[in-house]
Amino acid sequence: MTTLARRLRTFDYFTLAFGAMVGAGWLVVMDDWLQRGGPAGAMLGFAAGTLLLIPIGYAYSRMVVRLPDAGGEIAYATQAFNSKAGFAAGWMMLLAYLIVCPWEAVAIGKIAGHFIPALETHALYAIGGKTVYLPEVVLGIALTAFITGLNYRGIAVTAHFQNWATTLFLGMFAVLVVIGGKRGSAANFHPWFGHAPWISALLVLQIVPYFMTGFESVGKCSEECEENFEPSHYAKAIFTALLIGGGFYVIVIAVVAFVAPWQQTAASGFATAAAFQRISPLMSNLIFAAAAVSLVKIFNANFVAAARMVFALGREGSLPRVFGRVHERNQTPWAAVLLLGAITAACVFGGSQLLVAISEVGSFAAAVGWLATSAALAKLGSDRERAIALVGAVVALCFALLKIIPGVPGHFTWAEWVALGVWVTTGVIFRLANQNAPNSFVLNHPVKPSK
Repeated sequence: MTTLARRLRTFDYFTLAFGAMVGAGWLVVMDDWLQRGGPAGAMLGFAAGTLLLIPIGYAYSRMVVRLPDAGGEIAYATQAFNSKAGFAAGWMMLLAYLIVCPWEAVAIGKIAGHFIPALETHALYAIGGKTVYLPEVVLGIALTAFITGLNYRGIAVTAHFQNWATTLFLGMFAVLVVIGGKRGSAANFHPWFGHAPWISALLVLQIVPYFMTGFESVGKCSEECEENFEPSHYAKAIFTALLIGGGFYVIVIAVVAFVAPWQQTAASGFATAAAFQRISPLMSNLIFAAAAVSLVKIFNANFVAAARMVFALGREGSLPRVFGRVHERNQTPWAAVLLLGAITAACVFGGSQLLVAISEVGSFAAAVGWLATSAALAKLGSDRERAIALVGAVVALCFALLKIIPGVPGHFTWAEWVALGVWVTTGVIFRLANQNAPNSFVLNHPVKPSK
């Protein structure tokens, strides 16, 4: 049987993980972050969220060594508990990756519209008060076709593209930080918080799972490491991506608030660009260019992770077996790749408004996956591993509860509950239709003992 190509190195894993975390949110929804928490609340929310994710990152770094499987959470929870738990964890985590793809395909039109205003012409229809334009749909489908083709060709090509995109983005971001740091004022931070300090930090902390999801994607490509890959390098990639990603969010919020009064820029839309527009139009253009590069890399990274999870579900029988097949020449999960490309292209026609509720569910879905992995290590690990994993499990559970407990600021609305219900129901249907599938994770991946 043809297996996935083994080509990935440590830096490849880092760029995939960091790329899956940081997209264009720092441009598109910066105004929301500032309105939620003010500059201090937003920075505290992301800083606290990053630190809280460290024990979860540890759980992933240990489980990927035990079970280097494309299914990630599916394999971990199945091995520790049972196949039902594995499917539930994997199905939820798949949503966290999957929703990013159409979101970025839609967002590229909004960002490109800054350079080409003609993209917002030829209106097709409106959904939820948001107009869907034909040129933006065409651009979104074109980007989807490019990412799909890239992933179809092979992981080496995909990783090479991801490395260049990540390096370019970090270089552009460094330029923005240096220039912004020279042209702002600390007085622009006032008022420091958008609400009471604890509410400000809490409102931002709630969305951290959605914007920090990605560091754990390392495990989804663990079957594709190069020969003689050192297993400890999984942990290096995970923690480097986690800390740099969290640091990026804190720094970009600080720079935007430092460059211009945040209450004015937050009310203007595209707060990041509005702040740098005060320096020069050239800086605003650089912001949009950096966001476009970042958008493509997060699209690609989440596409890679989602394709591996679909592949794993097809391989073990929870989805049709065709999705578990590997291309003989390219050694890629070709059917899973084509499925994701088709889903993403179809969602582009829904516009951004259709994706809002599902994106909110993404935070909850990621927390469920993190909880499953931490719980798996708590059961399978050594005493030290269990202690850290239990902390991670508590953190993940709290992140999940923040979104679903009534009365907590920022909890699910009816639209989010409907989106979650549809996704869970779809998963139950697939599970029942394939309930006699063999438990291939347990059969193929015996637990490795702790060192």
